Amino acid sequence: MSDIEEQRRKVEELKRKILEQKRKSSEPQVVHEDKEAKAEQERLQAEVEAKRKAEEEARRAEEEAKQKAEEDARRAAAEETKRKAEEEARRKAEEEAMKKAEEEARRKAEEAAKLKEEAERKKAMEEAQRQAELLAKKKAEEEARRQSEEAERKRREEEERRKAEEAKRKAEDARKKAEEELKKAEAAKLASDMKLGASPEAIQTYVNLLKQAWKDGSVSKDEENMLATLRTSLGVTKQDHETLQQEIQLEIYLQAIVNGWKDGAITPEDSENLDQLRERFKISAEEHLRLEKQVRKEILKQKS
Repeated sequence: MSDIEEQRRKVEELKRKILEQKRKSSEPQVVHEDKEAKAEQERLQAEVEAKRKAEEEARRAEEEAKQKAEEDARRAAAEETKRKAEEEARRKAEEEAMKKAEEEARRKAEEAAKLKEEAERKKAMEEAQRQAELLAKKKAEEEARRQSEEAERKRREEEERRKAEEAKRKAEDARKKAEEELKKAEAAKLASDMKLGASPEAIQTYVNLLKQAWKDGSVSKDEENMLATLRTSLGVTKQDHETLQQEIQLEIYLQAIVNGWKDGAITPEDSENLDQLRERFKISAEEHLRLEKQVRKEILKQKS
């Protein structure tokens, strides 16, 4: 029970006592006491009213404080929301700036890598050209020595060759025709090289070098190492190398058959040379018979 209710209870109790006293006596003294009781009642009512007003004032002050606290909380929440929004906007701006910086760095790195790759390719082509020149020079020296030996052998055989001049002429015609067929085959092969892994320029360069290396029917260790270096520089795969080497070996073997039959018959020396080439190039007997039949057919056609 609150203080106000207690005061009210006392006032009601006092009123009840006064009424009882009025009923018991109507003397002046009672009237005087009634006035005092009435005064006491008014005082008590004033105290009750004062306390009520104080409680109302306190309640109003409490409500105002609560409203102010709620407004302060709303204001703080709004400021926090604004701060977070500004922080998020700043974070997104920083991420966008970082993303642009990374893209720019990646673009520059790609440009640098492209320039480096172009420089390396140019360097590889220059190295390939230099190696080609060295190989050509070496082959030229070997060819000069071989030609010198061949000239000596031809000098010793000059008398026999004069006896078969007409046969040689016809055989020479057959050889020229066979060479033309070889050139056509080579042109077709170079056209098919476009389907190989390396570029056409690289394939053409490697074909020329490979022909020089196999020109005498064998490849030395130094030549193998040089060809391996060129394959790496020019981007020629192992499969490309095997395909090209097989074609060139077949051309060399066919030319050897033509040279053997140019005098109209295969000598023991020519037969031994063909056997060595056939074993070295892994040419089957069926393939040899087919090529030899083709050459003999061309020679007989020239004689008829």
